[in-house]
Amino acid sequence: MKNFLLPLGLLLGIQLSASAQVTLSDMQNWRPNDKRGINVFETAKGDTTSFDGLKVRLGGSFTQQFQMLEHSNKATPLYDASDRNLNQLMKIGNGFNLATANLNLDVALADGIRLNLITYLSSRHHPETWVKGGYIQIDKLGFLNSPIADKIMENVTLRVGHMEINYGDAHYRRTDNAQAFYNPFVGNYIMDAFTTEIGGEVIYQKNGFLALAAITGGEIQGGVTKPDQRKPSFYGKVGYDSYLNEDLRVRLTGSVYTTNGSVNNTLYGGDRAGSRYYLVMENQLATTAAQFTSGRFNPGFGDKITAVVINPFVKYNGLELFANLERATGQSATETSSRTWDQVGVDAVYRFGGAENLYVAGRFNKVNGKLPVLNRAVTIERTQFGAGWFVTRNVLAKLEYVNQQYYNFAETDIRHGGKFDGLMVEGVIAF
Repeated sequence: MKNFLLPLGLLLGIQLSASAQVTLSDMQNWRPNDKRGINVFETAKGDTTSFDGLKVRLGGSFTQQFQMLEHSNKATPLYDASDRNLNQLMKIGNGFNLATANLNLDVALADGIRLNLITYLSSRHHPETWVKGGYIQIDKLGFLNSPIADKIMENVTLRVGHMEINYGDAHYRRTDNAQAFYNPFVGNYIMDAFTTEIGGEVIYQKNGFLALAAITGGEIQGGVTKPDQRKPSFYGKVGYDSYLNEDLRVRLTGSVYTTNGSVNNTLYGGDRAGSRYYLVMENQLATTAAQFTSGRFNPGFGDKITAVVINPFVKYNGLELFANLERATGQSATETSSRTWDQVGVDAVYRFGGAENLYVAGRFNKVNGKLPVLNRAVTIERTQFGAGWFVTRNVLAKLEYVNQQYYNFAETDIRHGGKFDGLMVEGVIAF
């Protein structure tokens, strides 16, 4: 209970200090939590907000879904000691999912220096309050009183902390627990490249070109044990993002992530908040909290991994096209050789109406590769069709149809001949 009282107190407006002003005004070099944050990737270097003293901005996100999904499989029965068929799917029907909530704190510490902290107040995997992560972002070094440093920082951003890593561009368009404003769909990609790690990033941006280099501890949590197994992870990104004219924006980036050793790397399993598709393709013993990744796939590269992704993005007036072309090679600690998984994701979104307050969208997502132990290549395909209405800048209603199918899984695997489909309705508030 006490873990919930602090964020509740902050939301009620408890004064943090005599000099800190709690406000909903914008911050320097910041991505808005509401509709204005859509299609914002790396924060821009230009000042749109002046610094006039220490400020704390309280923000939040809240979502609720109504799920209408069905699932089926053709797996051979597999009984445990209690004569329970572990390949029998959980009986599911229509109903509301757990409401989720985020608390966002952004603190303007000095001119060009901002602190970010995100707390999950409620999530599928953790009903209790817990911290997602936080970082400090530095866009100016005015405290050094150095003209050379000021010149460098005109194009450079530093970010340090326990933070969401900037691998690829899909993480800018995904649902992050209750923050679902940036995602035109309800679900994320099947292989969801999202994790938080402890480290630092250096980003260079000039005339539309960008380059990023980063190093982290390679795991979702820090640790000092098993030093022979723990290796740092490195990731980088290069790209171009610019408006070619007032109607056409083009962005193309390539990213790489690699680590040569880890106790538990979670590039494709770092989202501890959970999937939107509750209990799909889970057996009759599953629970929503324990089996929180329903509908996703983690290739299980917990020891070594090298992943590469190409992300083209085009926006012409109300039409948006985004693609995620990804290849990941790696292995777990118990494997003696590497496996490779490929992912293709293609999104098309058309925004229309006054201020683009309405949209329709479609996505095709496919992953394929080899499972551990069994030398068998399998495939998962998903099709999503969605529509949305921004009732206000801070309120969004979504509707999605999803169809996902599993191919070539072993007959004793619960996913053999598997399929789920149906409708999802989601309401989102963000500020």
